[in-house]
Amino acid sequence: MKIHYLLHVPFEGPQAISTWAKQKGHSEFYSKLYENYSLPSTKDFDLLVIMGGPMGVHDQDKHPWLKKEKAFIQEAINAGKPCLGICLGAQLLANALGAKVHKNLYKEIGFFPVSLTPLGWNSPIFGRMPATFEALHWHGDTFDMPKGALHIASSSGCANQAFIFDNRIVGFQFHIESTRPGLENLIKNCGDELLTEGEYIQRPEALLEDSHDFEAMNKTLFIFLDDFTDYLQKEGIISP
Repeated sequence: MKIHYLLHVPFEGPQAISTWAKQKGHSEFYSKLYENYSLPSTKDFDLLVIMGGPMGVHDQDKHPWLKKEKAFIQEAINAGKPCLGICLGAQLLANALGAKVHKNLYKEIGFFPVSLTPLGWNSPIFGRMPATFEALHWHGDTFDMPKGALHIASSSGCANQAFIFDNRIVGFQFHIESTRPGLENLIKNCGDELLTEGEYIQRPEALLEDSHDFEAMNKTLFIFLDDFTDYLQKEGIISP
């Protein structure tokens, strides 16, 4: 399988997604939107993975490449390609599907539990994931549920944590792909956001506590990726 990543900043890469891809023998390709970049033909990949970033969906004045990226995401959706969006990536997918992206009631930065909805429990794609699992969060915006999408997960700080559309387009507002080095890079580059007080904002020392189990988070990710790609292959959306 050929995976193509859209990267918005150098410090938010695929992390454990890439670990899983290498273990499975998948090919990986990148468009680094913060540099001189090229976008592939939709015929050149099997799965599009859209990563996070500190910018917002509507920040085209500051980041003109967002306009071209949005058009490319829409093209991939229209071409029937499977897509996975993480944080900003999920918001971009929701936006492409006609949903509103806006400020969440709370800024959510830290480790907080995410729970599957009944639709998630009974899904062939999400059903083997833990009913409740810890995830890293780093966002101030959220998305409304796209029309026709299934609401898969929520948290106390953010109602819409995950969706699936047409059984091939998945958005995760949370991060279970994160590794400790990846978190350290986030703190280094976006640590000013931790200076704000908030019910769902943890201090750097709390974020870096040894009690956070990245291995368990990544295992949850691997379960999802295995079942998602198995489903796509079974339905003939991607080749084995």
